[in-house]
Amino acid sequence: MTTPAAAPTSIAAYVARPTGPLAGVVTALRAKLDIGLPETSTELWHGHPVWLDDGIPVAGFKAYPTFVTVLLWRGQAITDDSGRLNASGSAEMAEFKLHSLDDLNEPLFDGWIKQIRELEAA
Repeated sequence: MTTPAAAPTSIAAYVARPTGPLAGVVTALRAKLDIGLPETSTELWHGHPVWLDDGIPVAGFKAYPTFVTVLLWRGQAITDDSGRLNASGSAEMAEFKLHSLDDLNEPLFDGWIKQIRELEAA
């Protein structure tokens, strides 16, 4: 019987866990969110990385065995002509899934993060 791996206690440890195609996905997401949301703080929130503005979640991601879900807490308030964002959970949250780096449309993602940053600044 194998012992389950201990839950990560830092974002660095969380990002180091995925293997294969998802390793690149979580590394890229962390970098993009750090750069795109410079006024936020980061922490493990409910076991996954989250970027917060004055303690309020703004964006985050959660890795599963075969995909990574990106969470945008005010994602339903941003413009998404691509149709890739899906309403999720609350009245404002939106999410999308990535199976590999090929799924990450960087200009589109950067535009979403810019809109999130502008919403948080307003």
